[in-house]
Amino acid sequence: MRIDIITIFPKMFEPVLNESIIKRAQNKGKVKIYIHNLRDYSSDKHKKVDDRPFGGGSGMVLRPEPIFAAVEDIESKAPAWPAGRKSKKVRVILLCPQGKTLTQKIARNLAKYKHIILICGHYEGVDERVRQYLIDEEVSIGDYVLTGGELPAMVLVDCLVRLIPGVLGDKNSLNFESFEGNLLEYSQYTRPAKFRGWSAPKILLSGDHKEIEAWRKKEALKRTKQRRPDLLTD
Repeated sequence: MRIDIITIFPKMFEPVLNESIIKRAQNKGKVKIYIHNLRDYSSDKHKKVDDRPFGGGSGMVLRPEPIFAAVEDIESKAPAWPAGRKSKKVRVILLCPQGKTLTQKIARNLAKYKHIILICGHYEGVDERVRQYLIDEEVSIGDYVLTGGELPAMVLVDCLVRLIPGVLGDKNSLNFESFEGNLLEYSQYTRPAKFRGWSAPKILLSGDHKEIEAWRKKEALKRTKQRRPDLLTD
């Protein structure tokens, strides 16, 4: 998978992309991640990428020219997937509060693409023509407002990279995480078996894998009913 991120704050990504699973995935060649400074695509001599909104109002709006130029430049230099973006291998995504709330299902769908281009929204938003004529979809990470789309982009990248085959050490680990099958993950325990008088469930120490699996399914359903009953109605 290739992920390109367009941002006005490229240095924000360095600590996140060079640690943990994302770093290992890049070292293994499972994903290539490129950060692009939107200001590099500005035709303004001061590298300005925003302007006042037509009709008045507070704040600034990201101009369409540099965003279109950035996406078109990235696509021209990326591998020539058969039939271009129409082949469903490339997806252009705007990170903004108005988008669909990110879920594991959305992440799984996006992980099917060979190439993801992320545009980090900022200020009062982007010129509407970016939404109408450039992007494929909008994604949000929750019903709240952040300074920009950089943090949501990091969250989405982390979510996607974990889903790439061969990235996680145990290929089965994804099958037992929260939100898989619309269930929260079951309770987990590790050594010591008894800690300050609190004991781990005996069934987990029994070695009976069939019974352990049944217990875990029951626990996952119980936890989901208690904490996220909405997941059971989807």
